[in-house]
Amino acid sequence: MDKLIIATRKSKLALWQSEHVQQVLMESHKGLHVELAQMLTKGDKILDTPLAKIGGKGLFTKELEESMLRGESHLAVHSLKDVPMEFPEGLKLAVITKREDVRDAMLSQKYSSLDELPNGAVVGTTSLRRRMQLLEKRPDLKIKNLRGNVNTRIRKLKDGEYDAIILASAGIKRLGLENEVNFFSPIDTSVMTPASGQAALGIEIVDNPEVEELILVLNDKNAIIETTIERDFVTVLEGGCQVPIGINAKVNENNIDISCLIGLPDGTEVLREKTQVSIDEYKTIGKKLAQNMIERGAKELLKRAENMALNEIL
Repeated sequence: MDKLIIATRKSKLALWQSEHVQQVLMESHKGLHVELAQMLTKGDKILDTPLAKIGGKGLFTKELEESMLRGESHLAVHSLKDVPMEFPEGLKLAVITKREDVRDAMLSQKYSSLDELPNGAVVGTTSLRRRMQLLEKRPDLKIKNLRGNVNTRIRKLKDGEYDAIILASAGIKRLGLENEVNFFSPIDTSVMTPASGQAALGIEIVDNPEVEELILVLNDKNAIIETTIERDFVTVLEGGCQVPIGINAKVNENNIDISCLIGLPDGTEVLREKTQVSIDEYKTIGKKLAQNMIERGAKELLKRAENMALNEIL
């Protein structure tokens, strides 16, 4: 096989991700030609409605998957946090890449940290997970929905629509936008727990051994361990983007440090778990943590969270 086609969205971040994979593959396999097939997804077209209300993050992957199933492309590169837990027949998640900075970040023109934000400050995010954690710590904040690609969100901040916005550090760093605003402030994971899979890229492919063999060079062992735990946790809880769930697993030599939380979007109720386990437990611990949460009432809490999100927020 001497040619691969990557189905990709047209946003700057999606193109950066696909071009990064394109470059690694062509450097790793002499004679291999890798093309990009650019397309718009439903998630790119509907910018005035929160994702949770119109079908979730899968809106960014559907058209790419259809392209692969039609035989027009061989793979698609996603931000792993946007990748659904299940895949259409004939497709599979084959590679998880080395993670960038997993932290969320606050961007602002006036304020250097969450603590500096004045009473009643307007903060932009459409993530229920971020909303929950912001309001738990600062119930005085006014959270305002924020859609669009990274550059559009930064423009809205600069235009004065928000006092601060919350984005993933990884996307900002990959695009080299750290100096685009006066203050780019990553938030420690002890203050804001990231989303499952944050800062890793997930490569979805047609279920073809030849394609899989070519792209395995991009796999990262630690990222696979960490995100297996995170995705297992979310899968057992049956949590999509309609509910606030955060989990972060970090390989630390022979151990894994894990913190996770769920709660209500208004931050008034939050359940947390924190643990350290041996690295050889990675295939089971995500499910165990989710079961612990369920025994503490997670299913009922998430149901209330979903109703609150759809009826009061979104």
